[in-house]
Amino acid sequence: MVVVDDQTVVREGIVMLLGLLPGIEVVGAGGDGEEAVRLVAELAPDVVLMDLRMPRCDGAEATRRIRSQYPGTQVVVLTTYADDESLFPALKAGARGYLTKDAGGEEIVRAVEDVLSGDAGLSPKIQRRLLERLSEPAEATRPAEPPDGLTLRETEVIALIAEGMTNQEIARALHVSTATVKTHINNLFAKAGLKDRAQAVRYAYRHGLAQPPGRTRG
Repeated sequence: MVVVDDQTVVREGIVMLLGLLPGIEVVGAGGDGEEAVRLVAELAPDVVLMDLRMPRCDGAEATRRIRSQYPGTQVVVLTTYADDESLFPALKAGARGYLTKDAGGEEIVRAVEDVLSGDAGLSPKIQRRLLERLSEPAEATRPAEPPDGLTLRETEVIALIAEGMTNQEIARALHVSTATVKTHINNLFAKAGLKDRAQAVRYAYRHGLAQPPGRTRG
């Protein structure tokens, strides 16, 4: 195992604790993410016990690099922080375990054994947070209904008008006939009370159906 923590006293304390635990052999220790990657390259440990908030290269980035370059090495995070901004980037980077620094020796050993057997080594606190996150109601993703009763196809047509396309170009883009495009235009003009293409462009911008030149969606 390699231990990585930017605080010397904490790092040495963890190494000392792990040295007393059965089945754990510490082969190296480092003070930041850069050292973590270098030690993994040199020593090929089974597991890295990784702090998160460190100088030069933080734990999440070091985890990503280790899991990408040295997939035989698993990462267990050992950190003070259990907030979403720390937890989820680390898990997305490839950490298989996540413990907070109030974990005891037995919990660390169990997490290491879990990740080496292919399971997740998560503390009860982290498991609860993940379950809470999964049970949170998802944000509404359904797009707003088109204005004035426009159909989805009609909103596509008016967006292409706003891009400056001719009827023939719209027909090619949508794989329909020019006559069909004219029908859609007549219908949407009637629904939205539009008289010409200039009004259609302003309407599209005003209702968010198209973006004015030089602007991008946030």
